[in-house]
Amino acid sequence: MKYLLIITGNKILISALIGWLIAQIIKVGIGLIKEKRFNWHRLFGAGGMPSSHSSSVVAMTVKTARIEGLDSSLFAVAAALSIIVMYDAAGVRRAAGEQAKILNYMIEHWHEYTPEMRQKELKELIGHTPIEVLVGAILGLIIGFLL
Repeated sequence: MKYLLIITGNKILISALIGWLIAQIIKVGIGLIKEKRFNWHRLFGAGGMPSSHSSSVVAMTVKTARIEGLDSSLFAVAAALSIIVMYDAAGVRRAAGEQAKILNYMIEHWHEYTPEMRQKELKELIGHTPIEVLVGAILGLIIGFLL
């Protein structure tokens, strides 16, 4: 019960969670339109449009600014964290996804592998394009201001 009170009473945390949830729901909707089927994995999976990482941290940062002020130490920490998370989403995680694509191609075409090895696929959708990060950040801004 104590934890529930902490979560539900913290407007900054609620903003971050709602930012994440709305971005994930949008991903499911986009998947429905593109793939013509419902994919539950998109609700909890990483990668795709919009970036739930960006949406979450930017919603948190905007709410922190609105509650604590732009000159607060807490806002500075939240802003720095947001920059790091968005850089990572567009950089390191994106590169890992590109590497997974190459490795999957190699596995698909390397006939010397055993059948078990050829059936394994690496997760390719783990990072974001810069536009996906930007859209996630804009979504977080909107959520942070509306809540």
